[in-house]
Amino acid sequence: MSTTSPQQRPGTGAAAPTTGAPAPTPAPAAAPTAASVTTLVAVFAALKLSLLRNGLRQSSGRRAAYLASVVVVGLVAALQLLGLVALRGHEHAAALVTTLTAVLALGWAVMPLFFPGGDETLDATRLVMLPLRPQSLVVALLVTSLIGIGPLFTLALAVGSVVAVAHGAAAAAVAVLAVLLTMLVCVALARMVATANIRLLTSRKGRDLALLSGLFIAVGAQAVNLGTQKLSDAGGLGALEPVADVLRWVPPAAAVDAVWSAGEGSYGVAAAQLALTVTFLVAVGWSWQRGLTALMTSPDASTIQAPGERRVRARAGGLAGLLPAGRSGTAFHRTLQYAWRDPKTKASWATALGIGLLLPVVMMVQGNGSVYSACWASGLLGMQMYNQFGQDSSAFWMVAQTISTPRDAYLELRGRAQALALVAVPYLTLVVVGSAALLDGWDALAETLGLALALLGALLATGSIASARYPYSIPQDSGYKNVVPGQGALAWISILGGSLVGALLCAPLVALTIWLHVAGHHGFLWLVLPLGAAYGYGTAQAGLRLAAPQTAGRLPEILAAVSRG
Repeated sequence: MSTTSPQQRPGTGAAAPTTGAPAPTPAPAAAPTAASVTTLVAVFAALKLSLLRNGLRQSSGRRAAYLASVVVVGLVAALQLLGLVALRGHEHAAALVTTLTAVLALGWAVMPLFFPGGDETLDATRLVMLPLRPQSLVVALLVTSLIGIGPLFTLALAVGSVVAVAHGAAAAAVAVLAVLLTMLVCVALARMVATANIRLLTSRKGRDLALLSGLFIAVGAQAVNLGTQKLSDAGGLGALEPVADVLRWVPPAAAVDAVWSAGEGSYGVAAAQLALTVTFLVAVGWSWQRGLTALMTSPDASTIQAPGERRVRARAGGLAGLLPAGRSGTAFHRTLQYAWRDPKTKASWATALGIGLLLPVVMMVQGNGSVYSACWASGLLGMQMYNQFGQDSSAFWMVAQTISTPRDAYLELRGRAQALALVAVPYLTLVVVGSAALLDGWDALAETLGLALALLGALLATGSIASARYPYSIPQDSGYKNVVPGQGALAWISILGGSLVGALLCAPLVALTIWLHVAGHHGFLWLVLPLGAAYGYGTAQAGLRLAAPQTAGRLPEILAAVSRG
């Protein structure tokens, strides 16, 4: 990180000793001058613009997507700005903008964890070989980070927030500092988090985390939805006052609240809030600098000498030791391994599990909760049975080589369905029992669980058939696409059509439940549970039997369909 002799090892910050002579003591590096920092900032800004320009030159689709993003973000930012300005003079405006600024800073802090590939300049490991000092590098990266769509959106919100609460000349002067501090704190937080976790984020586990971002975004969107509804039920923005009383001392929300304090004549409080924000910014910058120094001077897996050859013992314990021998046990184990190791499959499973738990809670909070809403969990998890062979991608050809008869296909599909059922059955029981506890609907527990199990079995059946009849390829080069171009119709037929047929297959059990309610035979509703379990098992078995000969007979077509990605 400092100027060293020509024998210095790249990225180590220490000179390599010469054989037979003591290692020379490097002279202390001079502090970076203002001119050198300014030059570095200009170079990094030019590099950032070059990266953006060259990225847009790659394809017309990328240019169109970027321009569309600019237009959409610009419109949303303009509307947010106008809405905040319209709140000027509102008695609870300070509470809103303080809370909004805190949420905005939180978003900046966590977004690098879920979208590490969104900005190539977040990867500081690309600068390891450059002779840059940490102080200059922090300043250059901080200024460069202010270029982009995200900072523009943040600037609009920050300006609108201070305009909403600024009254008087003193408040206007503080507002300028508040906007600057808010921008710098948000960007510095994102940089610090990205630097501290960059080696994780650029690894396979980091990419898995990025694929799971959809689940967190879904949960966050529901949280915002519920928060908005609660504000409406509570009579407006006044419900934010208790939260704002705490957040007004949390940077960078403290800087925005300082504008309100200055407008009210509380100059001491405003000065304390600004000082707190400046102190926090300095602390974040110091932590970021230390992280950069550690990142650029400590070895990683590529520079550590490989250890001696280790003896690996094959273990037959764990889940693999409990599974039955044969093809079904192998398919069972392979399916669970894919669900744990493959990023796409893991994201699909995690999303289904998370949203299945979330939906009953959201419906309860919104006032239209029902124990029967737990059946959504059965539907979401049962749809994991669809496109089973497409989930294998190009690796399915290895499985296809071992399928020569309908019996082989049946055992393969049965093992996959058993793996899904191993997770789904206890999960559905948990969701149904939890919903009954939250809604005090214990009288509907048995019938709801029976219907959920029946729906799960029906979806396992239709999913097996759809996997054989309508397979499609899942692209592996994109974390956000689940169907290759040209196969969208196949995906819709498979998932939408199969799920509708699966729901219709449950019609007899649904009709029985309704008849028991209408006829007043509530004492017999518990029979829906064993009947639903048996119906689901029988339906699943029938679907597997029907799908097996179709799978064995259509192997060339399945291979061609799933290998397009």
